Amino acid sequence: MNFLPFVISGLGIGAVYALSGVGLVVLFRATGVLNFAFGAFGAIGAHCAWQLLEWKMPLAVAILAAVAVSTTISFLYGRIFAPMLSHRDIVVRAVGTLAPALLLIAVMGVIWGELPRRLQFPTDQMFVTLFAVRLTYTRIIAIILAVVMVIAITLLLNRTRLGLDMRALANDRDLSAVLGVRILYTETAAWVITGIFSGLAGLLLADLVRLQGTFLTLLVIPAIAAAILGQLRSLWETAVAGILIGIAEAVLTPIAWISPYRAAAPFVIALVAVTILGGTARAALKDR
Repeated sequence: MNFLPFVISGLGIGAVYALSGVGLVVLFRATGVLNFAFGAFGAIGAHCAWQLLEWKMPLAVAILAAVAVSTTISFLYGRIFAPMLSHRDIVVRAVGTLAPALLLIAVMGVIWGELPRRLQFPTDQMFVTLFAVRLTYTRIIAIILAVVMVIAITLLLNRTRLGLDMRALANDRDLSAVLGVRILYTETAAWVITGIFSGLAGLLLADLVRLQGTFLTLLVIPAIAAAILGQLRSLWETAVAGILIGIAEAVLTPIAWISPYRAAAPFVIALVAVTILGGTARAALKDR
């Protein structure tokens, strides 16, 4: 059985999982919040892009609007509601993000319904042939975007004042406040960054798979699996884990007795990741 076409196909989805996982890790390292609403932020942005395209707006406008909507919602939650929970237990902070996720699912259901749709980008019709397999430009863009975003965030964390403040918060929030770190500003910036990641991931997944509110909201599951495999710390390990999860999901397609259940692969991988790396994950959570 030739799995190569499915491996190549899985690279695109894996890149989206990589983007999502890195977005989660950046926020977690700065604020200690595991954002269960990440997929919902991206989903509503993707729906807005679809609506604008239906109204014959330019593609660039639709893409910018999607990212702007996702980022704005993330910013508002991070600025208004997250600070109210900042001194609560880490589980409470994570569960708190379920509220905007459920609210956004309801809003999307009322406005757009649950009928699956697809975003269509011009790059879907363009492709290169790799080992006799067609790789669309959309998937190539997803892979390049994942790499570029990880590099950009790595540089931000290592070369800027904001990155220094984020790394300080990751080590000790109270001590950082004593040393003059702008806590609210830094945490809000982290929410803005994760909003940008969610907007991009939502757009790509709505094109590569389907546009549906509940489905895109559950994007957070493979993203969490990737983040756990990256030990909730390493951006590059998280990105690689996300790509491997996408590939693992894709290669199950030609296996007849597994194929109907392949959508559950990220959930299974997340469970295995928690089981195997549970000690590491708990240590990271205790550090918060």
